[in-house]
Order: sequence, then structure tokens, then C-alpha cells
Amino acid sequence: MRRRSLLALLGLAAFTRPAFTRPALAQTGPQPRLPMEPLAIITRDGKRHEFRVEMAVSPEQQRVGLMFRPSVKPDEGMLFDWGVPRESSMWMQNTITSLDMVFIREDGRIHRIAERTVPLSLATIDSRGLVRATLELAAGTAERLNLRPGDKVEHRIFEQ
Repeated sequence: MRRRSLLALLGLAAFTRPAFTRPALAQTGPQPRLPMEPLAIITRDGKRHEFRVEMAVSPEQQRVGLMFRPSVKPDEGMLFDWGVPRESSMWMQNTITSLDMVFIREDGRIHRIAERTVPLSLATIDSRGLVRATLELAAGTAERLNLRPGDKVEHRIFEQ
């Protein structure tokens, strides 16, 4: 009798656990496209390259990023606005296409570029310094456009 009562109590406890103890659902597909804004990169030789970028501003948007997207168009990307300068650490979990990651200082100058990141990798890709934003572009874009640290990024979030 005591054993049945104990089993019944354990069974009841399993159904009355608070919701916050349940594990969060894992991301299984891409997030809907985010609001798009214009962005330009001006290289040291004065060439201007125009893009339309999705704006990842909330923690959830930033957590998902470009996960599960099969490709990124050559003139598009995603801008992760950190709000204030900070160290930026990214990874490629659930990201199935290679990307170039451009780390941008508060003044809009490119600080560092990580080219052709490895899809699905859990290795961290660090800014190696304080940055205001991280821009993800299709892999090979930095090489194709000859982007380098010091090049200027024009977008409303950077000081003009």
C-alpha cells in the first residue's frame, strides 16, 4: 500500500513540475527574415559596396542568426548590433553555409575579418577586441571585394 502511494505521488509530481524546469525547445529551422536596412562598405581605394542587411538586435534574433539558411545572397547579410562596444564571440552551430564575419568598431571601421567560416562548427570566432557590431556576409565576399581592417562601414548605428 505504501509503495502504491509513493508511486502515485511520484507520478503526480511529474505532471505538476513548473514550466521553467522543462528544457527549452531547440531551434530546428531558420528564423523568419528580419527587417532589412542599407549598409555600405567603402574600401581604402574609395570603392563603395552596397548591401541590404537583416538587423539582428534582440538576444533571440542574435542567438539564431543565419542558422539553417541554405545561402546568403552576394549583396545581403546580417548585422548583429551589440548596442555598445564589447567582445564578440560567434560560432557556426546549425549554420549550414560558410560565412565571412566582419567585426566592426564603434566608429564604423572594420576591426577584423574571419573569412570562410566552417559550417556547423562549434569553434568560437572572436572579434579579438571591442566591437559595436558583427556583420555576416556570404563566404568569399571579403576576398572578392578586397575588404581589409580599417575599411569604413556606413550604417546608421555607427558614429558619423
